[in-house]
Amino acid sequence: MTDHERLHPLRPFLKNWVWEHGRIGTRYLDCTDGAIKFDEGKKSHFAAEKYIYVPLDKDAPDNAAADGPVIQEAGLARFLRAAQLGTPADAGSVADVQRAVQDCVELGVFSAYQREAHEALARYAEEAMFDDEIRAAVVEDIRRSYAGMRAQLALYDFSVLYGLPAPLLISETPFIDWRVRARPAQPFVSLPLGPYALLVGAPSGRSSRVGPVVWKAASAMGPLKDHNRHLAEHARLWLVATADDQLIAEQGRFAPAIDPAKEDTKPS
Repeated sequence: MTDHERLHPLRPFLKNWVWEHGRIGTRYLDCTDGAIKFDEGKKSHFAAEKYIYVPLDKDAPDNAAADGPVIQEAGLARFLRAAQLGTPADAGSVADVQRAVQDCVELGVFSAYQREAHEALARYAEEAMFDDEIRAAVVEDIRRSYAGMRAQLALYDFSVLYGLPAPLLISETPFIDWRVRARPAQPFVSLPLGPYALLVGAPSGRSSRVGPVVWKAASAMGPLKDHNRHLAEHARLWLVATADDQLIAEQGRFAPAIDPAKEDTKPS
């Protein structure tokens, strides 16, 4: 499989944002130039950034050639579609749903550390180090920052909120840790599953690694009402929505500033 054909880690989620009314594709805001664009088809070609994978379990062997965590793609796709449609009965067995949720968490955390991993890679590349030493240093940095959090999440209880009253955005970093971003802090983490479905995790107090997944029809976002604001604030590459007005509302955050000097020199 070539790099061009490789499945982007978040493409399973992005499929829920594909428009199929008239034209088939995805409407997104390009955060690098502030332009609203349309990506034809279902393959999310705009999401083409390279990912650096770091296995977060300290005892897990590091394989620099690995593309990402091992995911059960069919089960994840079934779960994500059921969440978006609000049909829990179609999500699979209890075990299937639990596995899909864990896959969601793995992919969410995977996306969360990409910026730090790339910054670390660029930083160490300037040092007098061999490639394997650079890789080892990057892995150590990411594990130091994220291994503990990932261990905590393994003990969280997760809920699927579906039928949300307003559509969600998704970006290249869709995992939100409300314990860090929110003021005041909230004891949640979240990941958008589709425009109208959100995965929410909260501390359980369990010592077991397996907990039930609860499905809830939600008519309001409650304490998670700032989801789209938090997500847009941390987007750096792309921002996807179901309608242009959502992207237009965020466009000023990314559109290049106009140079007043150039404005003054325009011919009248």
